[in-house]
Amino acid sequence: MDQGNTAFVLICAALVLLMTPGLAFFYGGLVKAKSVISMMMLSFGAIGLIGVLWVIYGYAIAFPGNHGTVAPWTIDWSSIGLSNLLEVPKDAAYPPLAFVAFQATFAIITVALISGAIADRAKFGSWMIFAGIWATVVYFPVASWVFNFGLNKDGSFAYGGWVTHGLQDLLGVGAIDFAGGTAVHINAGAAALALALVLGKRLGFQKGADVPHNPPFVLLGAGLLWFGWFGFNAGSELAADGTAAVAFVNTIAAPAAALLSWLVMEKIRNGKPTSVGAASGAVAGLVAITPACASLTPIWAVVLGLLAGAVCQLAIDLKFKLGFDDSLDVVGIHLVGGIIGTLYLGIFANGTGLIYSGNFAQLAAQALAAGAVLVYSFVLAYAIGFVIEKTLGFRVKDEDEIAGLDTVVHGEEGYVLTGARA
Repeated sequence: MDQGNTAFVLICAALVLLMTPGLAFFYGGLVKAKSVISMMMLSFGAIGLIGVLWVIYGYAIAFPGNHGTVAPWTIDWSSIGLSNLLEVPKDAAYPPLAFVAFQATFAIITVALISGAIADRAKFGSWMIFAGIWATVVYFPVASWVFNFGLNKDGSFAYGGWVTHGLQDLLGVGAIDFAGGTAVHINAGAAALALALVLGKRLGFQKGADVPHNPPFVLLGAGLLWFGWFGFNAGSELAADGTAAVAFVNTIAAPAAALLSWLVMEKIRNGKPTSVGAASGAVAGLVAITPACASLTPIWAVVLGLLAGAVCQLAIDLKFKLGFDDSLDVVGIHLVGGIIGTLYLGIFANGTGLIYSGNFAQLAAQALAAGAVLVYSFVLAYAIGFVIEKTLGFRVKDEDEIAGLDTVVHGEEGYVLTGARA
């Protein structure tokens, strides 16, 4: 066993887990002051629920091994509860449970991302029910489509995801998704759009009606996300090597460029560059580089960042033009950014992109992967959310939305002055 690679994978898993509390700060700063606890609890609820489900059966669905198939839906019943992964194969690069831990953090952050679309108006209990069902029928299978590689019992790698492996039989190349442009960002973004449509608009929804109550929280959250994203991207190599270094550098380059292009767009369109814009631009660049971080030269990563920052800045206004209330711009940043990064590889991916190979096979693979995940996630998320809304109720009462969800749902306040409490 390589102790260096083991340490690398475990440290990266811890970095990715930190992203979800970072997301809680990012989202928490964007909502109203009287809903900040409610917003952050949606992320922390995902940590608890998805962490448990991953151990019980999530990993068994997402990583059933090769078994000679690239079938989209398979489960390894021997991995239920993870008891079969306690032993370390003699020639393994790292313990199987290190990989389990790393991928658990991906499942957690993906579910938490969706919550930004339903800020200020969702019941906590209904969210938890949705999160558990969606993770089971959408994220775990989609993770298998994209990431189904891991260690077999003999220590060898198992490959079987139809998105990254199975498309080779059809197109000669599989889709490239190094760290989750499809499985994480397009997946979460499509589900976010579905839930925004199910729950409907916030009271008084219009451009400029809701402003972030705490921009420093937003900047803190963005900083924690960026820090954790190095584990997300570089860690997906599962080894401390040259590919991880490329992914690391590109995780600096793309979001830095996106931050700048977002601010330039803000200056042109609104007259002032904002701190929330800087944070949002960085996140847009991080989203776009996620699938591409190991397949681009740094200069092409900069170009991708510039493109993602500008396009995502424009995309966040789609909700006003199309009439859906994606509270915290999950669609504009994660869905649009994930699509940009995924399709960009069809043109600029080292070796197989259009500018290198002269053919459209890689672009076709990227488009098929993005489209399949988007449609699958949207349809099932809408169905799950619709059933919950019509049975248990997903949206809070209008008077509770006006009063603020913190005291109504959790019995707490985000900001309590000593004198006021006395």
